[in-house]
Amino acid sequence: MATVTKLGEEYPVVIFSKSSCCMSHSIKTLIYSFGANPMVYELDEVINGQQMEKELKALGRKPSVPVVFIGKELIGGPNEIMSLHVKGKLVPMLLKAKAIWI
Repeated sequence: MATVTKLGEEYPVVIFSKSSCCMSHSIKTLIYSFGANPMVYELDEVINGQQMEKELKALGRKPSVPVVFIGKELIGGPNEIMSLHVKGKLVPMLLKAKAIWI
């Protein structure tokens, strides 16, 4: 879990994704739409992607992607991100993490 957690803390927004996953695409598009520039790790394209996916599952993420870290904190997957967005809490979280500016 050290690799995923460490990578999740290196940037204001980190997304663990798969290039073939439609939910990953939707979450990336949503985050980009606010002007954020997340660090994206495509688990099906990086060398140690299978190990990262195992670590995400060990953190309780099922399915393992997409998973979003904001401000060095594991936020969760699409359900958590969409819930924050609908409640109007996603943008303030991105602002606090200095992922976007207004």
